[in-house]
Amino acid sequence: MNAFSSPSRLRDLIRAARACKTAAEERAVVRKECAAIRSSINENDQFFRHRNLAKLMFIHMLGYPTHFGQMECLKLIAAVGFPEKRIGYLGLMLLLDERQEVLMLVTNSLKQDLNHLNHYIVGLALCALGNICSAEMARDLEPEVQRLFLSRDLDIKKKAALCSIRIIRKVPDLAENLMIPAASLLKEKHHGVLISAVQLCITLCKVSDIPLEHLRKSCIKGLVQILKELSNSSYTPEYEIAGVMDPFLQIRILKLMRLLGQGDVECSEYMTDILAQVATRTESHKNAGNAILYECVETIMGIEATSGLRVLAINILGKFLSNRDNNIRYVALNMLMKAVSVDSQAVQRHKTTILECMKDSDISIRKRTLELVFLLVNETNVKPLTRELIGYLEVSDQDFKGDLTAKICSIVKKFSQEKKWYIDQMFKVLCIAGNYVKDDVLHSLIITISNALDIQGYCVRSLYKALQNHPDQGSLVQVAVWCIGEYGELLVNNIKVSEVENTMNVTDSHAVDVIEASLKHHLSDITIQSMCLIALLKLSSRFTSTSERIREIIIHHKGSVVLELQQRAIEFNCIIQRHQNIKSSLLERMPALDESSYIGKRTSSSQVNISAVKLTRPTPVASPSLPNGVAHAPTNPLLDLLDLIPDDNPVPTSSTNDIVQDLLGIGLGNPLTSGTISPSVGTDILLDLLSIGGTNDQNDVPVLDVSSKQGSEPLTNPSTFEVMDLLDGTTKDRSTDDEHPVYPSIIAFQSGTLKVAFAFTKKPDKPQITQIQVTCTNLSTDEYMDFIFLAAVPKFIQLQLEPASGNILPANSDGAITQTLTLTNSQHGQKPLAMRMRMTYKVNNQDKLEQGQVNNFPPEL
Repeated sequence: MNAFSSPSRLRDLIRAARACKTAAEERAVVRKECAAIRSSINENDQFFRHRNLAKLMFIHMLGYPTHFGQMECLKLIAAVGFPEKRIGYLGLMLLLDERQEVLMLVTNSLKQDLNHLNHYIVGLALCALGNICSAEMARDLEPEVQRLFLSRDLDIKKKAALCSIRIIRKVPDLAENLMIPAASLLKEKHHGVLISAVQLCITLCKVSDIPLEHLRKSCIKGLVQILKELSNSSYTPEYEIAGVMDPFLQIRILKLMRLLGQGDVECSEYMTDILAQVATRTESHKNAGNAILYECVETIMGIEATSGLRVLAINILGKFLSNRDNNIRYVALNMLMKAVSVDSQAVQRHKTTILECMKDSDISIRKRTLELVFLLVNETNVKPLTRELIGYLEVSDQDFKGDLTAKICSIVKKFSQEKKWYIDQMFKVLCIAGNYVKDDVLHSLIITISNALDIQGYCVRSLYKALQNHPDQGSLVQVAVWCIGEYGELLVNNIKVSEVENTMNVTDSHAVDVIEASLKHHLSDITIQSMCLIALLKLSSRFTSTSERIREIIIHHKGSVVLELQQRAIEFNCIIQRHQNIKSSLLERMPALDESSYIGKRTSSSQVNISAVKLTRPTPVASPSLPNGVAHAPTNPLLDLLDLIPDDNPVPTSSTNDIVQDLLGIGLGNPLTSGTISPSVGTDILLDLLSIGGTNDQNDVPVLDVSSKQGSEPLTNPSTFEVMDLLDGTTKDRSTDDEHPVYPSIIAFQSGTLKVAFAFTKKPDKPQITQIQVTCTNLSTDEYMDFIFLAAVPKFIQLQLEPASGNILPANSDGAITQTLTLTNSQHGQKPLAMRMRMTYKVNNQDKLEQGQVNNFPPEL
């Protein structure tokens, strides 16, 4: 041994590393030790080989490279003695993984050790194989592992079962070879072997249906018997935890029973009695018992259980909600959300307990409870649940008000059957959390008020009182100012006063006072101030006695530093002074707003027009192959048909164009600019969709037109010639018996959260025109806001996109948004239809985007 050899022991290295005060000192110690270990390896020092490998493992744990010691692991594994093999296998599991090529050299040693007479060495080999087994090693060593299932040593059986789990995950085809040995292990009495066997059976059921069917036929009776013995067994200190007999084994068995009973009525009926026994006899005072009860509930909900058993499971979850442990309450709320779709009535019985969780100090508990309450609401309980939620809204934290307000508004809008009740609840929300109400909710409320002619007086009087009490709620101020400006005479003259209202003595001056106060309030932004100026202008036409005062207020803002307010003040003053003859007609009450037309306006304003331009052709590209409904990341910028607007001209969304601003003509965004794309060469239909058609001799290639403007004209149809009948000289009737052929509907796009379906209609006399009814459905549990559907077609197709039926897509497929497309194929019969589409929406105030390509249009279109 030379001077660089290191006979120091592992404890010396650990002591030296811990004594280092800086990272540089530690690196110096490790560098010196690695040099000594390399020198020892080069000398083939067998005496210190195991010590060197132990130190290498410690260095590896510190985060330093130790690849130079991998071969030392193989040398120790090939040694004869157990101590060397133990260090060698430990180093193999720590320093190597299945991706290392050197691992192939250890396969033969593993095979020899699996057949060794010393069961300790066999155990070492099984542990190593279970940790680093690759697919090749699994195929080579599976027979030896399967043979060990018959060993007399219980530890070897347990380790063989656990090693088989790794083998099956690496090579699922071997599952059929291990299903019979795995079933035989379930007859063992030792709990360690049992829990390993059950876990092996769970893995077998997940990877293949053949083992699943075999275990259903051969093991269900044995599992029920084992679970019954565990439930009825007396005190056994070896396996008992907190008064519960081996909860780990019981939980594993329940998981396996859930897999076996899922979708199988006969198997589910056989385990009904034991599940009811476990659910009723397990103590719930300790975590061990609660874990078993929760797994039992999951099993009951996962199999084809009877209604009585499901009610028992839901009652257990109801008890969990009263537990002091937040973790138990959280998992109970999660499970109750799944149970609502199975047995809503049973969950409704625990409504009071669920509502109590809304007051929990843990924000995660409150949010999960809110989601559960949202699922529980229906037509029969919407009023009491809304009352409870609004009551809690008053005392809730600021961080929670946003989510709670959004859910309340969604519930009220979805389940309201009376306009007055809907308006009353929205007024309450505006008074309590008006700053958290979204713009689309305000839009919907204003639409409802404008169409509720019989209660408009009640609305303006209620808003007048609310505005005096809550001038700091921005959304309330917007709705109140709008209503006072539109229906001020109903407020002053007490028109349409209902029996339950108290008569109010409001004069013209009082109405102007409240608008002026909102205009000067320190929290009023430019939107509210602009709305106040518009409301004052309208009141100047209705209240002649205060016209001069209103004019003075407007004149005061002619010198405003805000350009928008200054411009409006100048224009409004001009209307009051110079246009008295048209002022009354100009400022008359707005007609009832139509929601569908307004949503169509918003949809059409956010579409994109791509003008055709002459560009240089790039190099021809290969035809992209995209599966229907899936949009892969494009390899060329031209492939993103819908992202053609420059970064400095973004597409306006509802977040930039405020709903109420648009209603009153305030702050409208700039018109969209046209983008362009460059054509390329190719003949494939998808390349044509990208405007890459044509030959190399073409210079001017028409570019794709993406347009959704309402009312765009279709392409002029080519001239058609009437077919003359040769016998009578009259025009031959080309119509067939099928005047309106039926075309199959298709799923144009489907992801985990969104589905888009197409339904087709055509007129027999205009085969080149196709009408498509687009139906968009939300598959997730979150509501989609500001939903917009965009479409792009090749240059030979003219697209006309009608307004959508709405822009809010309810969760859980509870409703849909429909929209009509009209496609005019100028090359009908020569080229089929093709389309790419993009869907944009918001989830929890976060912008989302999904896009895809439609390749499966019916060929007869």
